[in-house]
Amino acid sequence: MEKNRTCQDMTITEKILSQLPGNILENLRRTDEILTSLKTDNQTFTEVVKQESTPLESIDWDVIICGGTLGILIGSALAVRGVRVALMEKGVLQGREQEWNISRQELSVLIKLDLLTQEELATTIVTTYNPARVGFATGGELWVEDVLNIGVDPIYLLKTLKNRFLLAGGTLLENTPFNNAVVHSNGVMVNNQFSGRLLLDAMGHLSPISKQARGGKKPDAICLVVGSCAEGFTSNDSGDLLLSFTTLQNQCQYFWEAFPARDGRTTYLFTYIDPASQRLSLEELIGEYFRLLPEYQKVEIDKLTFKRVLFGFFPSYRESPLQTPWNYILPVGDSSGNQSPLSFGGFGAMIRHLERLTMGIEEALQTNELWASSLKLLQPYQPSLSVTWLFQKAMSVRINQQIPPDQINQLLSVVFMEMAKLGTPVLKPFLQDIVQFSALSQTLWKTGINHPLLIAKIIPQVGLFSLIDWIGHYINLLIFTLLFSFSSIPALGKIINNLPNSQQYYIHRWIDGWKFGSGRDYHLHP
Repeated sequence: MEKNRTCQDMTITEKILSQLPGNILENLRRTDEILTSLKTDNQTFTEVVKQESTPLESIDWDVIICGGTLGILIGSALAVRGVRVALMEKGVLQGREQEWNISRQELSVLIKLDLLTQEELATTIVTTYNPARVGFATGGELWVEDVLNIGVDPIYLLKTLKNRFLLAGGTLLENTPFNNAVVHSNGVMVNNQFSGRLLLDAMGHLSPISKQARGGKKPDAICLVVGSCAEGFTSNDSGDLLLSFTTLQNQCQYFWEAFPARDGRTTYLFTYIDPASQRLSLEELIGEYFRLLPEYQKVEIDKLTFKRVLFGFFPSYRESPLQTPWNYILPVGDSSGNQSPLSFGGFGAMIRHLERLTMGIEEALQTNELWASSLKLLQPYQPSLSVTWLFQKAMSVRINQQIPPDQINQLLSVVFMEMAKLGTPVLKPFLQDIVQFSALSQTLWKTGINHPLLIAKIIPQVGLFSLIDWIGHYINLLIFTLLFSFSSIPALGKIINNLPNSQQYYIHRWIDGWKFGSGRDYHLHP
């Protein structure tokens, strides 16, 4: 910001950010520069992974993890099972102030994998609220309970996991950014210094390893997210999971979330866009956020005391989860794109797959199935994720596309009302980014029968190619559901247990793929 600008010249974004500690405006604009580069075709990338045919003379660790913020989850889970793990983090491993929201039942894996005690889990949960609202401008509102209603303290959680990791014998390499990796015939060398049998890439959406694996391809879609945590709102113990109160703005449909927080109330504005260069920047979107926040929360903006301002973007690729071409390298979490294009990813996506990845990686190490063809089974194709691309298309509009400004709200209002009529087993999983064949089929049938004209209007919006592609994933969703049901036969389990360990590895990965690919990893709790 230029020093000679007067207060009257400043935008509302600049005024609010200037009141907060740190270089937030500078960070926002730096993030926008990264976002702009992500929208370009034929992106340049650095070849951070190379290959050598010679073997490593010695190997120090079983697993080296690059990226500590979420890598500490899988790192701790492996370390407590006796795996030799080194965790590299470019700075100091510590959590942020803003809570991570999740559903309570999903946190049970931290107890199951012996990462937290019951007392530690209770301490890491700092906010709880009910109920949560789903609503759209043209329809009524739905209220649900126990969905993303838990706020986890990342500072306490990461500190506790860090201690657990070290006590289990893990090696923490802080202030150690990833620079390069050389794949040898028997393992991988990282930064020309650290050797391991397997490298886990937990460096997130902008991982240089993932960028190289994708060949610099730009994303197929992007979710922009801005928000804040502030005090001064009217007392409100409920939340919003998905709310829209405006029609299309700037060729975007705006969606809102809100949660109670320890030191105020957190509100988010997010939207799904294609990666066109003329799309809104994050700075422009946060200006929209401040413009609409008073209407959304029924409060004057000068009555609010802002504690934190939040912003980011989440790229999505149709070719996900990412399967890298190299031996001894496996992307995990956001590096793999192992979440639907509707999801922000991050903590929730890592937690959902934590047990599957922990057991699978341990078995891969035990059987030495660390080749690219073997590791691909740890990040398999999942039709339960792929079918959501059509939903993302229906919740967005292409940069030059013309549709009625209230069409997206109308569709979502109708679909969610039909899901609500079908009951909690249909509605609740979808709100947690879980798609199952039975629930999806019932929703499609009810919506198509009761609102055929609205469905007909959506087909031109999403495009015929997307619809045909979706039908294939929908059929695969049924096939995966049937295969997982077949694999659950007890007699089959006995046969598998008598096979050689290397064969068991492949069968276990196929079963995991069918389970998660059909959304059958989700169980509705009372």
